[in-house]
Amino acid sequence: MPLRTPFWGLFDYQLDLDVYRGGALTVWDGGSLYDAKLLGQMDYTYAPVSVLVLMPFAWMSFEAARIVWSVGIIIALYLVIMLSFRALGRRASWPLRCLAIALVAVVMLLEPVRTTIWYGQINVFLLLLILADLLRDERSRLKGVGTGIAAGIKLTPLLFVLYLALLRRWRTLAGVVGGFVLTAVVGFAFLPRESWAYWTDKIFDSNRVGAPQTLGNQSLRGMIANLMHTDSPNTAVWLVLVLIALGLGMGSAVLAHRRGHELLAVSIVGMTSCAISPMSWGHHWVWFVPLVVICVDLMLRADLSVLRRVVAGAGLVALMLVAFAWRTHFAYPMWFVNRTVPDAYFTGLFFKSQTGPAWAQWFLVYPYNAIFVGTTVATLVVLGLPVVRSRRATLSAPEDPLSDSVETPPR
Repeated sequence: MPLRTPFWGLFDYQLDLDVYRGGALTVWDGGSLYDAKLLGQMDYTYAPVSVLVLMPFAWMSFEAARIVWSVGIIIALYLVIMLSFRALGRRASWPLRCLAIALVAVVMLLEPVRTTIWYGQINVFLLLLILADLLRDERSRLKGVGTGIAAGIKLTPLLFVLYLALLRRWRTLAGVVGGFVLTAVVGFAFLPRESWAYWTDKIFDSNRVGAPQTLGNQSLRGMIANLMHTDSPNTAVWLVLVLIALGLGMGSAVLAHRRGHELLAVSIVGMTSCAISPMSWGHHWVWFVPLVVICVDLMLRADLSVLRRVVAGAGLVALMLVAFAWRTHFAYPMWFVNRTVPDAYFTGLFFKSQTGPAWAQWFLVYPYNAIFVGTTVATLVVLGLPVVRSRRATLSAPEDPLSDSVETPPR
């Protein structure tokens, strides 16, 4: 779709940004944040402290806010990519910066990123905050605090507490807990009524985010709901799948960390949080962005065998095909959130389940599971091989045009 197609163009909607502004304006005007129906029907779902962060956008016009927000997302994508390359041991150089700019355009073709921009979502900013925090030097006293603040805004990053506990990285874990508690304290200090309502009631109502049986709910619970055609998926089945996902995710993340691949480990934990969450929209899976960088980095390393570089390239192609912003056109009027539209253009492979064959439904309703399972299983197999265990995680300097030297990746 052209970027400026009315309503459906990349920069022509930003509904969630408008909801953020509506929540901030409700608080500014003395209203009840979690009882208000924003834009006529939308609930505010984030923790109270988020309103304080978003308040400046309520003080500007919606047109100004959407421009600032969209530009901010693009800048954040660039910083995420550069941080990822740095974590992989590459020094910043102009060729690398040019590659990062090109990759910004590439990852905008992914449904999670495309939808984040279209809705005006917050996910890329949280991704940047977590990567900047957890990929910093281990000696940093504030390591973990940024992740805790991200969790205080949107709860899913709390899974990093389990990851850090498994690694016995107690100081970083304390930083996460401290950052999280800080956001709650600030929330109670400035918004006591909203904070009490959220932490004692609203936090337990996952239906405020959306009904489980919704195309685009890329969580295990959403998979069960969509396959079984119910808004009350079996809790026991869901919990079993959650335990399996935790085993795959945490096992592969811990292994990746111990082999010196911290960026991969952090990305896997991020994807695991999306998988086990009761509700995960497609745009929550922005963790695919560092995976793209990892694949590109492997393809450029001259010290790897041709076979491994080809496999990395194949993995990148598979990731792009599964997470691509495939368009599905519904040529009939429908109610879309807060307005009636004459026809609809939805993006994401999961919308192909409406027109795809019945035998492929198990895949089409939850395609991101393929990336999650593929990444975790590949990590367990490849990094668990004896030939890999016998080598140091730090690779020798690659002879490529992007970097003169390679730093030791953070462990």
